[in-house]
Amino acid sequence: MPSSRCFFQFKYLIVTILSVFLTHRANGEAIKLTSNNFDELMKSELVFINFYAEWCRFSNILAPIFDEAADKLKDHIPKDASVVMGKVDCDKESSIASKFQITKYPTLKIIKNGQPAKREYRGQRSVEAFIEFIKKQLEDPIKEFKDLKELTELDDKKRMIIGYFDRKDVAEYDIFRRVATNLKDDCQFHVGFGLCSNEACEIGQYIEIFDSSRAMHPPNQPIIVFRPDKALSNDEDETYKGSLLVFDELNIWAQEKCIPLVREITFENAEELTEEGLPFLILFHAPDDMDSVKKYKDVVASTLTDEKQNVNFLTADGYKFAHPLHHLGKSPSDLPLIAIDSFRHMYLFSHFNDIDKPGKLKQFLRDLYSGKLHREYHYGPDPSNELSDDPKTPTVPPESTFKKLAPSKNRYTLLKDEL
Repeated sequence: MPSSRCFFQFKYLIVTILSVFLTHRANGEAIKLTSNNFDELMKSELVFINFYAEWCRFSNILAPIFDEAADKLKDHIPKDASVVMGKVDCDKESSIASKFQITKYPTLKIIKNGQPAKREYRGQRSVEAFIEFIKKQLEDPIKEFKDLKELTELDDKKRMIIGYFDRKDVAEYDIFRRVATNLKDDCQFHVGFGLCSNEACEIGQYIEIFDSSRAMHPPNQPIIVFRPDKALSNDEDETYKGSLLVFDELNIWAQEKCIPLVREITFENAEELTEEGLPFLILFHAPDDMDSVKKYKDVVASTLTDEKQNVNFLTADGYKFAHPLHHLGKSPSDLPLIAIDSFRHMYLFSHFNDIDKPGKLKQFLRDLYSGKLHREYHYGPDPSNELSDDPKTPTVPPESTFKKLAPSKNRYTLLKDEL
């Protein structure tokens, strides 16, 4: 018996130490992540990492703020929350820095359930802001509906994943919740429990998305369905047909559905989009003009998917982004308009309705790649085959306005070889 008691006390001690470790009480500062402890700590529900370099002035400014937030966080989150605030010395742990493609210091990244979030932290760099950010990340990403009729009242301008599970304490729901945690910034997630005991075969009378699901799933089996932003696109509903017990499989499917080919640019995500480094092909539209948005998305999806590695397809509220329109010599009264922002200059597409002409929008992009747009803005239209001695007066294309929304040079230090 004494040995059993000793084992119990030892086990309790280990659990206590692990709990302290995972809630970042490492001498009142963030945990130093190294190649020795990195993989184990990545198993936590949420990891918030400060990638820094000791020679970087901005890293040294941030360091005490990040450490103080790590120390105070324990008083603001549930005791059972598996959260790590860690820091990586990128000179000493170059393999970790390389894995996350760190190109500037300090960079703050989030890992959720072992999966790196595609967006780095870009908010205010203060103790209070860090704590509030983590508290928000720990909020339940899924909204539960009690009645199937509630699904008819969801926002049709949002993309969403909707699940039905018989109970909450099933493995399939745990996988669903992990996916929702990773993608909650891109999609809305909704779930219902036990609603199908008497209604499983009647779900379709309340919402279209479950019509096809009835035939594909036996009663009392989990169902996961994607519902697109019907007010903004002509995308179709789709029922998930893969394994509900394989996280990677469901996560990849949900990511493809939640992150559309054409995204909306806002003042909140502009910095992130500019940092991707791709030119913008932007539809500027009036806030209530959803028909133009759908038309633009359909043309991009049907003719320009092979260009997605070369350009960002975006929509923008032309009222909120009136300044770029002004640079183009246009105003909100001229909407809808399509333009390219190359981060050097802005180029206006001839007429919005010309996107219906086969190949017209694709040629607009090709003219950017070839330099024709830039050349014509400087010297007028390219000459025909006939020779002309008429001199051309150089012109200046409108300067890019979105490059001004790129990451601030006063926040980061670039890698040494980029200086």
